Amino acid sequence: MMTFLIILVVALAAVALVQIVRIFEVSNTLTPAKEEDNRPSHKDNDIQGKILFVLGMLFVVFSVWSIFKWGGYILPVSASEHGLETDRLLWITMAVIGFVFLITQPLLFWFVYRFRGIKGRKATYMEHNNKLELLWTSVPTVVLAIIITYGIITWGNIMNPEFEEEPIVVELYAKQFGWQARIAGEDNVLGNANVRFIEGINSIGIDPNDLNGLDDIVTSELMLPVGKPILFKFRAQDVIHSAYIPHFRLQMNCVPGTVTQFAFTPNKTTAEMRRDPKVIRQISGINEIREAKGEEPYEFDFVLLCNKICGAAHYNMQMKIVVGTEEEYNQWLKEQTTFAESL
Repeated sequence: MMTFLIILVVALAAVALVQIVRIFEVSNTLTPAKEEDNRPSHKDNDIQGKILFVLGMLFVVFSVWSIFKWGGYILPVSASEHGLETDRLLWITMAVIGFVFLITQPLLFWFVYRFRGIKGRKATYMEHNNKLELLWTSVPTVVLAIIITYGIITWGNIMNPEFEEEPIVVELYAKQFGWQARIAGEDNVLGNANVRFIEGINSIGIDPNDLNGLDDIVTSELMLPVGKPILFKFRAQDVIHSAYIPHFRLQMNCVPGTVTQFAFTPNKTTAEMRRDPKVIRQISGINEIREAKGEEPYEFDFVLLCNKICGAAHYNMQMKIVVGTEEEYNQWLKEQTTFAESL
């Protein structure tokens, strides 16, 4: 077998060498073009400079127009307290980027047009300018330092929140291809869980010998109380998933063999979000498309998604989350079955 491979490699090398020689022979028969023929003329430079200026300005105009045209499709107001900080950081960053874009891009295309090569114009050679170097180095450095510092502070506040009361502990369990939630019982402590305990109705592997897990509530549709701190703990059964709840401005990887977590406080109920003017406009647009397709109308809900491409049915990983008042939440809890009751 080894001998055959060696012969094959030598044969392929010989064929490649022959082809290279033939290309070299053909190339030598071609008449080389004069160097002057390949140089752009003053007319070419003039035309190309004008075309680039027009296309560049159209690009700037289109960029601004697209914000007004499709800006209404971005997420509505945050439904979590930390999301307000996230959105503030986002819009400050976008404002800085937009300001710089609207100054630098028109100038770039104007300079291309203004200093294009035309007959009678000679370029000025400039080797170095300390003042310009200082300006375009120091200003971006200071601006970026401020934005990065603000981002680090915001990140620290989000990932290390301080709550006046103990958060409600909820586990989100990811598996191909779906979600399950587990709410800690009256003790607000989740029982131990492991994939080795998965059997029958015990679909997320709660340890039946751990007393802390007997009052846990397992559900495929989650309800949360508004204004109460929530501590999400994430587990995965098979591959890496990513828990993503866009209206909460929340995303966290779910990694097999470990537990990740994210704490936050919902600040809007599902009913309040449904009354938000921007949500109403967005849902109206969605339902126009659904009606044209002959589909049932859609009603806004908070949805837990998977933001990792985790397999063929990745798109099926959706779980409805309802945010209600504390009274509605307590009533919903009474209607749920604990793990002990389901055994």
